[in-house]
Amino acid sequence: MGAMSATADGVVALFSLIMAVAAPLFDSQIVLARRFYPAPLVEIHQWFIAEFDDYLVADPPPSFIGLVWLDLIFLWPVCVANLYGILTRRRWSATTSLIAGVYMITYLSAILGDMLGSGKATARLLQLYAPFVVFAVTAVLRGLCSCSAPLTAAMSLAPSAQKKMV
Repeated sequence: MGAMSATADGVVALFSLIMAVAAPLFDSQIVLARRFYPAPLVEIHQWFIAEFDDYLVADPPPSFIGLVWLDLIFLWPVCVANLYGILTRRRWSATTSLIAGVYMITYLSAILGDMLGSGKATARLLQLYAPFVVFAVTAVLRGLCSCSAPLTAAMSLAPSAQKKMV
């Protein structure tokens, strides 16, 4: 069980690190003017669009722009807190993992629904999003399993505590 927990921590921490860096540097280029960014970042963003043929990033519809704003305002701070919580072994990081995982499942449902429904997505683009699905499920499971462990331990102590009182 310890190895699975460490693996889940590693997956969620890696995703949180990626989001903590990528959201302000790359995702924000979708909603803010590119003149605010250094040329190398804009070039990397353009390379990404060309390399993965990400039509949503290239010509974002209003719904996608709204999701990106949610990423920046909501998910980015949660991922920063989550990374800190995992690295410092805070108990509340289970909650931030659960929040980030549920958010990503919701986000990916909208994105993948558009990609699959429109028929515009390439296999390579869908493969790019696959690790995020793995993260989302892992983060939800980490949050749920970590939250139930202290409760289970407290419940197992309750009957013995009652015996000692009597």
